[in-house]
Amino acid sequence: MNCCGLLTAQKEPVPLKSIEVELEVRDHVATVVSTLTYENKEDKPVEAVFVFPLPGDAAVCHFSAKIGQTQIVAEVKEKQQAREEYDDALSSGQQAFLLEESEQSPDIFTLSVGSLPPRESASIRLEYVTELAVQADDGLRFCLPAVLNPRYQPQGSGGSEGASVQVTSVPASLVPYSLSFSARVSSPRPVSKVESNCSLDPLQHLNTEQTQATVKLAAGHKFDRDVELLIYYKDAHQPTAVVEAGQTTAKTGTLMGDPVVMLSLYPEFPQSVMSSVASCGEFVLLMDRSGSMGSRMNNGRGQQTRISSARDTLLLLLKSLPMGCYFNIYSFGSSFEHIFPKSVEYSQSSMEEALKKVELMEANLGGTEILKPLKHIYSQPCIPSQPRQLFVFTDGEVFNTKEVINLVKTNSGSHRCFSFGIGEGASSALINGLAKEGGGHAQFITETDRMQPKVMQSLRFALQPAVVDITVTWDLPKGVSVTALSPPITAVFQGQRSLVYAQLTGKSSEAAQGCVTVKYSLAGHPSENQLPFNLKPAEDTGLTVHRLGARTLIRSLEMEEREHSGQQDGGVKKKVVELSVQSGVSSPFTAFIAVNKSNGKPIQGPVVRRDIPLSGMMMGAPLVCNSVGRMNWSVAPDTVSFQACSMTHRGRMLILGGRPLSAPLVCDSLPSIKTLDDEDIERPIPKQPCRDPLLQVVSLQNASGSWLLNPALADVLGKTSEEVDKSKPALVNQEVWATILALIWLHAFKMDAKEEWELLAMKAVSWLRAQNAPSVAECVKAGNALLGCKVQEDVLGL
Repeated sequence: MNCCGLLTAQKEPVPLKSIEVELEVRDHVATVVSTLTYENKEDKPVEAVFVFPLPGDAAVCHFSAKIGQTQIVAEVKEKQQAREEYDDALSSGQQAFLLEESEQSPDIFTLSVGSLPPRESASIRLEYVTELAVQADDGLRFCLPAVLNPRYQPQGSGGSEGASVQVTSVPASLVPYSLSFSARVSSPRPVSKVESNCSLDPLQHLNTEQTQATVKLAAGHKFDRDVELLIYYKDAHQPTAVVEAGQTTAKTGTLMGDPVVMLSLYPEFPQSVMSSVASCGEFVLLMDRSGSMGSRMNNGRGQQTRISSARDTLLLLLKSLPMGCYFNIYSFGSSFEHIFPKSVEYSQSSMEEALKKVELMEANLGGTEILKPLKHIYSQPCIPSQPRQLFVFTDGEVFNTKEVINLVKTNSGSHRCFSFGIGEGASSALINGLAKEGGGHAQFITETDRMQPKVMQSLRFALQPAVVDITVTWDLPKGVSVTALSPPITAVFQGQRSLVYAQLTGKSSEAAQGCVTVKYSLAGHPSENQLPFNLKPAEDTGLTVHRLGARTLIRSLEMEEREHSGQQDGGVKKKVVELSVQSGVSSPFTAFIAVNKSNGKPIQGPVVRRDIPLSGMMMGAPLVCNSVGRMNWSVAPDTVSFQACSMTHRGRMLILGGRPLSAPLVCDSLPSIKTLDDEDIERPIPKQPCRDPLLQVVSLQNASGSWLLNPALADVLGKTSEEVDKSKPALVNQEVWATILALIWLHAFKMDAKEEWELLAMKAVSWLRAQNAPSVAECVKAGNALLGCKVQEDVLGL
């Protein structure tokens, strides 16, 4: 029986009929409007419950429902009050809708569609605003998630009601609803191109300046993967300051009533500074080895598993570290391990010992408990004059996201954190939160992405000089004051964009312009940006900047509340609720509630609750009962099988669906939840493909940067040992000859992967220079002749 979604007694299909998504991008921020249409095909009223992912830094700002010709717009209220109103409405036979943000992770929302009458349709409209992350090639990334992975709950951890809902994936090809997706892009700068991992209709520019454009998803998209858009502007590094007028109906002096300014900083640093790399640091690499890391890359279509790709990445990282630094490697699942008791100095012997243990790493450590290893890492004393750089690799399926991020923030003064989300479904809240609070950089590795170039880019950031002495000062006319909504900027990297929000209060009769000045220092070189802005902006701009400013302030207050948990009288929580209600922006302590009071006739019959496992914008949330009917998973390439049970939750019946579905079991209480993701998954270990020649060459490099002249190197170069020996110029050291041959081979045959080997090649060049070797030009000429190349000496950096 291959059913999925809303299952009736007659096993009829899910009531979600269609999803329509409209994206509007204004420079660096986006407004997303999703319209979801449902139909109750049963002969009784239904309560349908959906759990779905949103970007971790998104701010939900509108929620409404249309049933027949009746439009119901939701209000933001304190969460418990909203829940009580929802329950009261259902008890009295009224239609009601409830939208809640998870208290554990801001990228998970639950939508309850209550008392949908028999044979009735409903359209749900959901709107949110979000910042767009900048990629290494200056593109802005928007992602519409198609996967929400199960969140792993550590053993013994508590959780508030509703937090224990788990999520299971359903094959997208089996979900019988359609998706349409369109985007409109506008910016002060020309839109040069829009790319996607999915098929798009051609980009249409709307004006001669090319500052406005539209694009649509091509027809026939199956939504079996995340929809990812990359948007490129000309002059991307130009700083901007945008002022948005306040809401005309809001009171002056409040956040929504006053103008809000958004400052965008995306500096491009001099190449002379960026080409230099540090030769010190403590590099702590934290690798996820939970069961889900055994999944295949490229959304299940690739040859490599996530863990095998991670092993290759660790090889590149270890070979690229500078002599004189310190390092250690941790791996975690339900427990954690470390290669050395404490960080050790990087040398040939320590590197070799680490690589032997990396080769044995498998996805066999159970669940995803990242908090314990982080606490252990932070308990280790920092090494003097060796700045700590933490690299975290995970597929991001954790339950206690906010607790993890708070721990990183608490220790942000002693390190920088670089995070990597592996595979579709990685929690954007976790990955972005780790990097943001740790003053580092976040990367997502999805679809056909190779992990290695993205990780090596972050290593470059970690080795480059840090921006220091960052100040933001405001020059405003008399009568106008400024209130910062964003926390202070603590780190700026090449390729990293920072957005700063501030509220402008008061009016001036003297001037219509203000100015903001940003100063910082890089490698001893001071820099200054002055940005004038209009104090009288145009009205009716959609309030995107206000809502993002409110979201930023809510997140800061949340962090403050967690830092002082148990030591306050609830004042911070009260501020968050007031701000959320005033701005209409979601928070962990509020919810959107909509009740249809226009229909005088109560809906007849008991309401049956349906939990809907979904693919795409909405992914369902079966609950799992520990005391009866333990979940049995078996995973083959295209098969997921499990048992499901029905149980009561918040006083109503849940009927859980899946693929395929066994007969329901009955449970009369809601016990603690067991994860569906990691520990219970038995994955066959795939046959490993032959190692890439590039990785073979890399694996042969010494910690110092040199290569040895041996049969293994000759073999990967496609020559015999005799041919290599015979071609070596007289009086040239064998190690020098081998190192020059390896460099020529990299430049001649692997330029498409230069990002991956550039740092270890720089180390090799430094080693060669330190040898003061004679006849380098002769070696390069002989190496070209041997390998059939034409690589110039200056290209090698020699």
